Amino acid sequence: MSEENLQPIFQIQRVYLKDMSLEQPNSPSIFLEQAAPNVEVSLDVAAEPIADGIVEATVTVTVTAKVNDKIAFLVEGKQAGIFEVRNIPQEQLDPLLGIGCPNILYPYLRSNIADMISRAGFPPIHLTEINFEAFYQQRLQNIAEQQAQLQANGAGSPDAAAGMTH
Repeated sequence: MSEENLQPIFQIQRVYLKDMSLEQPNSPSIFLEQAAPNVEVSLDVAAEPIADGIVEATVTVTVTAKVNDKIAFLVEGKQAGIFEVRNIPQEQLDPLLGIGCPNILYPYLRSNIADMISRAGFPPIHLTEINFEAFYQQRLQNIAEQQAQLQANGAGSPDAAAGMTH
């Protein structure tokens, strides 16, 4: 193998909206409510290999707005990207997929979510910036705590725990 074949490669192949859904179970009466909505946002990221050196990364956001405990709207969007990832050292691969890819995808998703909410007849909600490095570190900490709890309860075998480490 020549030297140039070992160069690290990280390239965006395609960015696309994979899924988008909107529910307005209390329309049109919800438009008559005077109270400001209470908005909850949840976030998830994932990455799946789809071919040798090709990965699909996704960022999913769910926005739920309630007025006086009645759902005004629920929007869920999943932004995805296909990335070519080759010759990346294993210890750098997981952070690249958990931080780098979501940083690329999230601005597209923010725009799509705001657009969907405004198309539903509500003032657009502009999601805040996300520190995906902090989000990634929190996820690693949560996994470590879950493993420790499983082992403390005697439910986790060393083989099972080893399969979940990063």
